[in-house]
Amino acid sequence: MITIRELTSHDELYDFVHFPFLLYGDNPYWAPPIISDELQNLNPQENPVFNHAEARYFMAYRDEQPVGRIAGIINRLEVRELDIPKIRFGYFDFIDDPEVSEALLRQVRQMGKENELELMEGPLGFSNMDKAGMLVEGFDEPNTMITWYGLPYYSSHLEQLGFEKEKEWVEYEIQIPDNSPEKVDRFSTLIKERYNLHMVRFSNSKEILEYADEMFDLINKTYSSLSTYIPIKPDQISYYKDRYLKFLHPDFINCVADEEGNLIAFAITMPSFSKALRKANGKLFPFGWYHLLKARYFPQKAAFYLIGIKPDYQNKGVTSIIFKEMNEVFNQYGITTVESNPELAENEAIRSLWKNYENRLHKRRRTYRDSL
Repeated sequence: MITIRELTSHDELYDFVHFPFLLYGDNPYWAPPIISDELQNLNPQENPVFNHAEARYFMAYRDEQPVGRIAGIINRLEVRELDIPKIRFGYFDFIDDPEVSEALLRQVRQMGKENELELMEGPLGFSNMDKAGMLVEGFDEPNTMITWYGLPYYSSHLEQLGFEKEKEWVEYEIQIPDNSPEKVDRFSTLIKERYNLHMVRFSNSKEILEYADEMFDLINKTYSSLSTYIPIKPDQISYYKDRYLKFLHPDFINCVADEEGNLIAFAITMPSFSKALRKANGKLFPFGWYHLLKARYFPQKAAFYLIGIKPDYQNKGVTSIIFKEMNEVFNQYGITTVESNPELAENEAIRSLWKNYENRLHKRRRTYRDSL
C-alpha cells in the first residue's frame, strides 16, 4: 500500500531533498545537488520566487520507506499575467512502480483543481531560471548542475497515464578546436568594426557583480518575445546573484559593449561541476568545498549556461565575437569539450550556433502536460 504525506517541516524537507541520494546513489551519471542549496531553494523564507509562487511537497511511502517525491508549484505570474492556468510539477523522482508515480501526480492534480487551474505540466521548477525537463535520452551522460537527471522509465510512466509531450529541449556536446574557426574569426572582426563593439573582461567576482543587473536586464529583453517567458523580478535577481556568483569564473564571462560602454550581449559558461558534485555528495563540509573550488579554478570541461543579446543586435553576428573570445579562453585552460544548456528543439537560431564546431546531440529532455 502506498501512503502519501505532505512535508512541511525542515526535517521533512531534508528527507524530500535526500530521496534522490537513495534512488541514484550508485549511479555514476548523477551529479547530486548541494543539500543546503536545495533546502534554501525550497524555503519560502529564503527564496523570493515565493513572493509570487507557492509550492507543496509530497513524499510517497511503502512500509514506511520512501519510494517517491513530487512538488506541486503554482507560479502566480504565469497564471495571472500570462493567463496560463497551469500548475507545475517538479522534483519528480520515483521507483519503477506505476502505483507510486500515479499517486504522486494525483496530489498535484488535486492541488491544481483546488486552485481552479486547467492543466498540469512538468517537470518544471518555480520559474524560467530553474531546472526543467525530464531526461528522455542521454542516460549515460552526466547531468550538469543546472539540469535534473532521470531514469529511463520516468517518461513511460507519464505516457501510460495519458500525459502528452509539451516541450522538448536538446543538449549538445561541442568540441573546441585549437583555434577558433576561420569563419568565426572573420565575422568577429567584421561585426566589431561595423558596430564599434568591444569586449568587457573581468578579473574578479566583484567586477562581475557590477554588471550583473545589466545581464539580467538583457535576459529579460532577449526572451521577452516568448509567450511563456516570465520576467525575472528584482528580488529574484538579488537571490540568483547571491546563489550563483560563487560558481562563476571571471575568465568565463564574455561580455560585449557598445562604444558608450553599454552592455549589448553576454554569455556565461561555467567550469563543469558534475564530477565535483559527485565527489561532494551533497555536502560542502568537510571536503565538498575543496572539490568545487578545484573544479572552478582547474577546469577540465565547461558548461554553457546563459546567453543574452539586446534585441537591436540579435541576428547581426554578435555571437561570433562571443564565440571567438570563448574559444581563446578554453584554449588557455586546455578545455576541449563544452556542453550546451538545454535549448528548445524548435529554436533553430540557437541550434545553429554550433554549426561551425564539431558537435553531437547527446541529451534530450521533455515536459509533459495533461488537462485537469
